[in-house]
This record gives sequence, C-alpha cells and structure tokens, in this order.
Amino acid sequence: MNQRSKLIYEIRDLKKDYGPRTVLQIGHLQFHPGTIYGIVGAIGSGKTTLLKIMAGIERQTSGVLKYDGEEFKTTWLGKVKPIDEIYLASVETLPESQKLGQIVAMVHPKKVDKIKGRYFSRGRFREFWDLQLKNLSPGEASWFKKVLAVESDPRVLLIDDYGTTMDSAMERDFRGKLTKMNRDLGTTIILAAPDDHRIKKFASVIIHLDNGHVAKIRPGVSRSSKRY
Repeated sequence: MNQRSKLIYEIRDLKKDYGPRTVLQIGHLQFHPGTIYGIVGAIGSGKTTLLKIMAGIERQTSGVLKYDGEEFKTTWLGKVKPIDEIYLASVETLPESQKLGQIVAMVHPKKVDKIKGRYFSRGRFREFWDLQLKNLSPGEASWFKKVLAVESDPRVLLIDDYGTTMDSAMERDFRGKLTKMNRDLGTTIILAAPDDHRIKKFASVIIHLDNGHVAKIRPGVSRSSKRY
C-alpha cells in the first residue's frame, strides 16, 4: 500500500471534558505519515489538549483515536502506555526543578555527551547545563525545547506553541532542521501555534481549531513549492 494512502492518526467522535466543561470535540480528523501539519487556534481552542491526547499523555473522555490503525494500549490503572516513537516537545511536560543536564540525561540518555558538546560548550550556554528549567526565560526555554526536539529521532514529532518565543533567526534555523528531519527521515511533524504566520511557510496542511472544534482545514505549502 502506498504510504500516502495510510493513516498515522485517525480521530473519530473525540471528546475531552474537564469537569462540566467540554474543551475538545472533533468529529473526524486524519493525519498521513511523512507530512508536516499545522494546528492553529487562539488560546483555549484546544490545541495543547489535542497534542497531549495524540502523544498519549492524556486520554480523551470519549471517542476514538487510532495511531497506526490501533488505539493506544492502557495500563490496568487506565493510563496510556508510553510510545517511544512519539515525542511531544513541550516544556510543560518536563520537571521544572531539574537541571537542564539532568533533563537531557532523562530524555536522551544515549546522547548526553553529544548534546552537551554540541549545544552547551560555548559562551553563555555553558552555564545552562547546571541551571534549573524553572530559571530559564521563555525564550531560553523555547531554545531548550528546540534542542530536545531536533536531537530526538521519533516517528512523530509534536510541537506546542511553535515559534511563539523565538526571534526570526532562531525560528528560521529551527524550521530548517525540522524540514530536513521530515525530508530525510520521513518524520511526521505536527505543530501548534496561535496563528499561521510561521507555520504556513512549511506545513502541508493547516487545521484551524475554534472552541475545541475543527473550523476549517486548508492546504499549506506543497512539497514541490517548499523552500528549505
């Protein structure tokens, strides 16, 4: 079967409630492997919740989410079993009291020396290794999230709040690394952001969320017209 005819994610009648409030309600949504997607919506539109459900960090209240044709397996306590080939790049999921070096060792245990030498051996970044995550500025935390993301080798890379605290040069550099990962490794990349200003430059499909619902889906940049 052609890769493009397969689905890496399929969502049907998915609903997520927090107490009496429904924050996400999606009838049908599909994601194809090897594609870059953008999920766009204002604060409270459900972007982060959707990414967490797709990463297996949270469970939907009802409905079906299939990954590679199957629903996530759960423990006897009802928690989703982690899937190593899915990586959610979000500082919210990291222990803020840990030092950056400790987090690197936790997330990428086989690449600690490589990452330290590549990113933490020059200039002011040398002191970051022993700095706690909670002491980083929003821009520095975004840089660290980028480091963890580009050094991961997942089948699916999910990135929340893409580009919101990056300057233009940092975002351009990160975009180049992501598109290279997609092109060379076939990584499926799903980015969430409050607007499409940066995502539209390289996402093939853009999904707009509004109050937890899919408002529209439109094509982004085609493979033939992308500029890396």
